[in-house]
Amino acid sequence: MTKQDTGRATISEIALEAGVSVPTVSKVLNGHVHVAAETRARVEEIIARRDYSRRPAKRRKKAGLIDLVFPALRSEWALEIIEGVERVAQDAGYGTVVSSLSLDGSRIRPWLANLAERKSDGLLLAVYELDAKQIQRIKSLGIPVVLIDPVGQPGPDLMTVGAANWEGAFSAAEHLLALGHRRIGMIGGRPDLQCSSAREDGHLAALRRAGIEMDPALIVPGDFSIEAGEAGTRKLLELADRPTAIFTGNDEQALGAYRAARDAGLRIPQDLSIIGFDDIPAADWIEPGLTTVRQPVVHMAETAMRALLRYLDGDEELPQRIELGTELIVRGSTAAPAQG
Repeated sequence: MTKQDTGRATISEIALEAGVSVPTVSKVLNGHVHVAAETRARVEEIIARRDYSRRPAKRRKKAGLIDLVFPALRSEWALEIIEGVERVAQDAGYGTVVSSLSLDGSRIRPWLANLAERKSDGLLLAVYELDAKQIQRIKSLGIPVVLIDPVGQPGPDLMTVGAANWEGAFSAAEHLLALGHRRIGMIGGRPDLQCSSAREDGHLAALRRAGIEMDPALIVPGDFSIEAGEAGTRKLLELADRPTAIFTGNDEQALGAYRAARDAGLRIPQDLSIIGFDDIPAADWIEPGLTTVRQPVVHMAETAMRALLRYLDGDEELPQRIELGTELIVRGSTAAPAQG
């Protein structure tokens, strides 16, 4: 027998070996009926084999804290996430600890130690890509984790909440096509983000459906910043056959596109239509108002926080991913292309 077969186990180790969450193991230990028979049998077998002590432990007093962590706090998107999380957390009697942290390298260990010391009740991670080792380290804390708009595919171990990016970009391109645009530029987002590839794929799918072959010169890279939007628009406007419309991938890049278009002496939308994604507050007050795809950012944050609360209540009937719909918001930055 291996050491794993004979040594005493923690509840987290049992959950990992059984392929279930810590709350599910707790339900089995406490005799809850809402556990599938097959799952219960698998957990019970591991409990017996690993010689887990069923002595009743004192229930840890909740700290009343939820950690919300971002790679960076430089965008209006992050502020809206904080607003949504705090709205639900406060109503449920929880405080929110907001921080910015790179989970690469040596910083993750002291952060995890601090998180354990504070006895945070739950963790929300926004726009992160986690490898298996990082996931295991975080799960070793034994607290529920929900990812908001994750990078890449986090796998079956963690729940995620995001927006329907492909569908949103598809509707943006369809709107421009319906206006009569056929030469449409696109400024992409960060290449490492799942939402970036989904938006590009949705955009291209709408063009293919309309029978338009995409000119590679009309797709330029970006990083979701105002500066990238400005630089990308300048590059597109330098083309001999420049686009009549640009899908900027997000609203901050759209703000940069406005600046570049005006510096080039172009009127929006008479000479160039611009469409964004997100519907940040600036989209409504800029002149002309920005046509954009409304991503329900605050609702995403609220949904993620409610899911975390359900985990804390021991609810295991949660989907692996919740995807919220988007909405096209038509304002003054898009119009039919000029004739002639």
